[in-house]
Amino acid sequence: MKTTPIIAAMLMAAAALPASAQQAGPAEAQAPAAGAAAPGSERVNLVIVYGDDPCPQSEGSDIVVCARKGEEERYRIPEPLRGDPNAPANQAWGERVKSMEYVGRTGTESCSATGPGGFTGCFNQLARLAKAERQQADNASWKDLVEAERARRLSTIDADSREIEARAVAEEKARAAGTAQTQTPAPQPSAP
Repeated sequence: MKTTPIIAAMLMAAAALPASAQQAGPAEAQAPAAGAAAPGSERVNLVIVYGDDPCPQSEGSDIVVCARKGEEERYRIPEPLRGDPNAPANQAWGERVKSMEYVGRTGTESCSATGPGGFTGCFNQLARLAKAERQQADNASWKDLVEAERARRLSTIDADSREIEARAVAEEKARAAGTAQTQTPAPQPSAP
């Protein structure tokens, strides 16, 4: 029996619980003060929201990425944990053929308790199973969503910097005009 998919599904569910619990709390508890973050650092907050719940707004350099699921999914067991992942109906024919390739194999690189060096293939087997699980995962790629949010923020950086520069120039002109008026002496009456 393969337990790796079950373990992976449990880990995904455990990772989803803090994110869903986090979105229910107040906004002050979700993000620290903007001054607490070190300059140039960013914090990525991955949140799952349900139904019409609002996605929490990002503050400062924080990036908030929301995955939206239907309201009917709010209190359900996560999809990867539903049903039996090891049921033969869930396994493709090609995968069954691959698994038959390793049946009865003993000795070096076989990950079996029999034969000399049988343990040496265990890491290869685990790596092969992990790769297969990653390829079968149908969840949204958080990495892609974070990159899209970064690109969206960087797309406005030029316009924001022009706006800030224009404000600074206007403030400097106003300050210069104010100091010029205070430095101009009032005309003195001439003596008779």
